[in-house]
Amino acid sequence: MIANKIITLKKIAFTATASLLFVSCAEKKMANSNSEEFSSWKKMDVVIKSIPETKFSNTIYNINDFGAVADGKTLNTVAFQKAIQKCAVNGGGQVLVPNGKYLTGAIHLESNVNLHLEDNAEILFSFNPKDYPIVHTSWEGTEVMNYSPLIYAKNKTNIAITGKGTLNGQADSTNWWIWSGGKNYGWKKGIPSQNDPTNREVLVDMAEKGVPVAERVFGEGRYLRPNFIEFFECNKALIKDVKIINAPFWILHPIKTNNMIIDGVTINSHGPNNDGCDPEYSQNILIKNCIFNTGDDCIAIKSGRDADGRRVAIPSKNIIVQNCKMVDGHGGVVIGSEISAGVNNVFVENCVMDSPNLDRAIRIKTNSKRGGIIENIFVRNLEVGTVKECVLKLNMFYNVYGSQTGNFIPTIRNVSLENINVKNGGKYSVWAEGYAASPVENITLKNVKIQKVDSIYRLKNVKNINFINTYINDQKVKSIN
Repeated sequence: MIANKIITLKKIAFTATASLLFVSCAEKKMANSNSEEFSSWKKMDVVIKSIPETKFSNTIYNINDFGAVADGKTLNTVAFQKAIQKCAVNGGGQVLVPNGKYLTGAIHLESNVNLHLEDNAEILFSFNPKDYPIVHTSWEGTEVMNYSPLIYAKNKTNIAITGKGTLNGQADSTNWWIWSGGKNYGWKKGIPSQNDPTNREVLVDMAEKGVPVAERVFGEGRYLRPNFIEFFECNKALIKDVKIINAPFWILHPIKTNNMIIDGVTINSHGPNNDGCDPEYSQNILIKNCIFNTGDDCIAIKSGRDADGRRVAIPSKNIIVQNCKMVDGHGGVVIGSEISAGVNNVFVENCVMDSPNLDRAIRIKTNSKRGGIIENIFVRNLEVGTVKECVLKLNMFYNVYGSQTGNFIPTIRNVSLENINVKNGGKYSVWAEGYAASPVENITLKNVKIQKVDSIYRLKNVKNINFINTYINDQKVKSIN
């Protein structure tokens, strides 16, 4: 009897000790998780502090002094060029665009130049392709010799576009947009477009075969629309306060560019492929206080398409989005689909996304032709009104241009959403699809509330999706290992 009591007491003691150990391990795991999350956001703060600010001489170069005419009809390309060159040769400063309407072709910036628009200044960009010389650029993630972006800088340092004036690409269904081949943008059978057999797919095929970029000469007769603003291999750049409308193609395109701030920019452009901002192969990019009302993704982080992305092999990383408003667009913040060199360390916080025409809030899209490692994506403090399809979509089977399969299985891991409120969640709260050999891994939704969604989730080959204090249609959701 006494022996039995001793055994029982030992069992109780063992059970208590085991329970304490279990609780201790659980608390330690939670503490480590919280610590990792905290350290990730601390890393964001470190990145922001590391981005150097642009600085310019106080000398002003007024484009009117170089022959510019503000009648909206006279082509001022040479006046812009002269003012920018004079500014650069003299050590830099501000190239001033006074109030009025100025028609121009391509504007090429130089180091230490701040292109500044007065409040009622409007730059009208010509829609004559001959006003855009052939330069080294990129088109949908593939490098090419093509029409110059409307505003272009290559290998420049300390450059800026500032002021509250307007940059008007003047694109519509009678000019640039019709090249897309989209029936909604004026295209009809028999009209040439980027989709013709000798155009887009030829460029992609050249990249797959390793044809040098200098030999990928497109331009006239190929119908590949120019980007609006492209900073190519630049360092220390700023775009602040300007309004951008009616873009031919992608709107803000930092490519192979480091240390750039995009602040207070308003974009309103609903043409084909009118992504708001596409950082590509770029690092330390801060996008804040902006409004995106676009015909495609509001922000789409890129790193090259297929073989060309693997050739360049520069991941986009340390991309920060703060205090922005996303209105229309295919996605609020998107990663991909041109993503072959990978993306990591993306931080999105304090944004508002709300439109019946916004398809998704956060999206990652890739496939086995693209490949890429996409990891460490942190999102917090979002207010989402309405999304059509889903709040979070992670897709390894993105397919929009015919067959998109290959031997480059992608990786998607470590995606965290915290403090998210959604009023109308669309079809799914989370839609995630991976491969059996490469599941979508380590997804966390913490303090997330989603209302009016048709289904809780759609999952295929997903490992470790954690729902912490998360409610969907007022029902608490359990984690899935």
